[in-house]
Amino acid sequence: MKIIIQKANAFLETMTSWTEGHLSKRQLTLILAFAVGLLAALAAYILHSLIHIIQHFLTENFANSRFNWYFLVFPVLGILITMLFVRYVVRDNISHGITRILYAISTKQGHLKAHNTWTSVVASAITIGFGGSVGAEAPIVLTGSAIGSNLARRFNLDSKTIFLLIGCGASAAIAGIFKAPIAGLVFTIEVLMIDLTMASLLPILIASVTATCFTYVLVGDSSLFSFTLSEAWPVDRVPADISLGVTCGLVSLYFIRSMTFFEGIYGRLSAHPYMKWLLGGLVLSTLIFLFPALYGEGYNAINILLNGESSEDWNTLLSHSLFSSRPELLVLYVAMVVATKAIATASTNGGGGCGGTFAPSLFIGAFAGFLFASIWNTFISDIEIPEKNFALLGMAGVMSGVMHAPLTGVFLIAELSGGYGLFIPLIIVSTVSYLTIYVFEPHSIYGMRLAREGKLLTHHTDHAVLTLMSLDTVIERDCSAIPPNMMLSQLIHKISRSRVDVIPVVDETNRLLGEIDMTKLRHILFRTELYHRFNVSQLMTDPPALLGVNDPMEDVMKAFDSTNAQQLPVIDTDHKLIGYVSRSHVYSLYRKMVADLSND
Repeated sequence: MKIIIQKANAFLETMTSWTEGHLSKRQLTLILAFAVGLLAALAAYILHSLIHIIQHFLTENFANSRFNWYFLVFPVLGILITMLFVRYVVRDNISHGITRILYAISTKQGHLKAHNTWTSVVASAITIGFGGSVGAEAPIVLTGSAIGSNLARRFNLDSKTIFLLIGCGASAAIAGIFKAPIAGLVFTIEVLMIDLTMASLLPILIASVTATCFTYVLVGDSSLFSFTLSEAWPVDRVPADISLGVTCGLVSLYFIRSMTFFEGIYGRLSAHPYMKWLLGGLVLSTLIFLFPALYGEGYNAINILLNGESSEDWNTLLSHSLFSSRPELLVLYVAMVVATKAIATASTNGGGGCGGTFAPSLFIGAFAGFLFASIWNTFISDIEIPEKNFALLGMAGVMSGVMHAPLTGVFLIAELSGGYGLFIPLIIVSTVSYLTIYVFEPHSIYGMRLAREGKLLTHHTDHAVLTLMSLDTVIERDCSAIPPNMMLSQLIHKISRSRVDVIPVVDETNRLLGEIDMTKLRHILFRTELYHRFNVSQLMTDPPALLGVNDPMEDVMKAFDSTNAQQLPVIDTDHKLIGYVSRSHVYSLYRKMVADLSND
C-alpha cells in the first residue's frame, strides 16, 4: 500500500510539472472540473452501493407484517462502529459535512483535509446501512468538495480556483446522487455561496453534467424516487399551495430548532463519548421501535407516499410498527413521524454516527405534504387535493426552508421526479416556505453555526471579503514598546529612531497601559527644559479603541471608521499587547481582495 501511495504521488508530481508548462490556468481548471465530476459520481455510487449491501444483509429476512426486534439493535450497533472508526482511525471531526465546507471556504482558504475524500463515505455507509436516521448527501458533498480542494492544491492553484473546484465537487455530488445537473449548479450558488460568473459557470456545469452522465453509466435509468403526475395542475389549488408553503416554512423552523436543541444536549456530553453513544442509541432505537419509517434514509417510505393511489397503498407505511393493524391511525402515525424525525436525526449524529440533514429534510417534507393534504381534504375544503402531489411539493418546501435554497428545492424535485407539470406549484411552495422561515431564522441549518461566529461567507461582496480576511494576517507585531517610567528625554531619543507615529506603553508583564501619540506631543518635543520634568506615564493617552485578537474583521473596520484612527492596538484576553493594526494596511488588503473576487 505504501508503494502504491508513493507511486501515485510521484505520478501527480510529474503531472503537476507537465501542466505548468503546457496548460493555461483556464484549461487546467476545466480538466480538473471534469475529473472532479467523475470522481464525485464514483464516490456517490460507492456510498449508495455500500449502504444497500449492508441494509440487504441485515434486513433481507425481515417479515413485512410484524415488528422485528433487530430494529432496536442494528442502529445502535452502527453508531458504535462509526464512533470507533472516527475516534481511532480518522481522529478528526467529520460531522456536519456541508457546514465544514462553508467553514473551510470562510476561514481556511478552501483547504479540506485529504482524508475527507473517503472517510465520510465509510462512516456514513456504516451509520445509514445499520439504520441511522440520517442522509448520505452531505457526506458525498463533503467528499466531492474535498476532492476538488485537494486536486486544486496539488496543482498549486490559487484560493479563488480552489473555491471554484470545491463548488464543482459539491455540484457534482448533488448532480450524481439525484441525476439533476441543474439542481447541482443551483445548490452550489445558493448553499455554498459561490458566486456565479462567466468564468465559474462552465467548470461547474462540466462537473455537474459529467457526474450525471457517469451516474447513468453506473446505475442506468433508475432513480431514487419515481413519480407519475396523474392530472394537470389547476389554478384553483393556489390557496392550498400557499398554505402548504407556510406550513413547510414552519415545519422547517421546527426541524432546525429541534436539531439545534438536541445537538446541544449531546454536545454537552462530548467529554463522555460512550455516554453520548448510549443516550443517542437509546433514543434512536426507541423512536424506530415506535415508528419504523425512521429507519435509515427513509427513501422507501417517500416512494410509498409518491406512488400510492389509495389508503390501501399508503397503509404499507405501518408495516413493522405497532400501528400495523390500525390503518385508521395512518394520519396520526404520519404526524408523529414528522414530529420525531428531527430527534432521530440529531440522536444519530449526536450519538456518534455520521450523516447529513439533506435526506431528512426531504423525508419530513414528503410526510408533511401528505399530512397537509389529508387534513385539507378532511377538514378544510371541498376542493380535494391529491396527497401524492402534495407529498412531492412538501419535499421541495421543507428542503427550501431548511437549506434556505428555494431554487434548489424547485429544480431538484422537478428533475429527480420528472414533475415539471408541477413547476408552478413547486415555485409557489418553495418561495413561500423560504419567506416564512426567513422571518424567524435568517440562515440555513448549514450556515447558522458559522453566522453566529461571524464566519459565514455570503453573496454580499463586502461581507464576503471581510469574512475571508483574518486579523492575524494584518497585525504588525514588530512594535517597540516603552515603560511608563521612561523620562521625556529618553522618549525623544526613542522617537528620533522610530518610523511610526504611535508607541505603545506597557508594564513589566507586557500589559498595555496606554500609548504615546507623537502628533499630540509636538508642543513639547523641542522644549529641552521639560525633558527631565515629565515621564511617559504623564504623557501617554488611552488608545482610541482596543482590538481583541479574536475580533472579526467587520468589527475591526467599524472600529477604524468610528475612531478615524490610523493605528489600533491588538490585545489578548489578558490585556497583553500583541501588536498594532494599520488602517492603510487593512484597506489596501481589502481593496486587493475585492478586486480578486470581482475579477472574472
